[in-house]
Amino acid sequence: MQDCIFCKIVKGEIPSTKLYEDEDFLIFENINPTTKYHYLAIVKEHFATLAEMNEHQAELLGKLLAKIPTLSEVLHLENGYRLVMNQIGATGNDAKQEVMHLHIHIHSGQEM
Repeated sequence: MQDCIFCKIVKGEIPSTKLYEDEDFLIFENINPTTKYHYLAIVKEHFATLAEMNEHQAELLGKLLAKIPTLSEVLHLENGYRLVMNQIGATGNDAKQEVMHLHIHIHSGQEM
């Protein structure tokens, strides 16, 4: 996706503070945090919503979800954490997904 800010971060066109990266995933600091630690986790392959996701992308998303708890120390998950995924539905944007690249918010470091 040419105009996707997260795709530009993956390509290195926009700087980010990366906490984890491999060939399929990227986890980086949110530039507008709403909790003490607020990160974004993405599959590098672009898809905007769960409804758009193909079987391969679903497998990657599952692997990303399994990877997050293994990064407990790096992501400050020791005392618990919250994962949030906002999704645009087929008929509107009540979920307030701001970037149209499926992403997971990781919140930690404070009681919520």
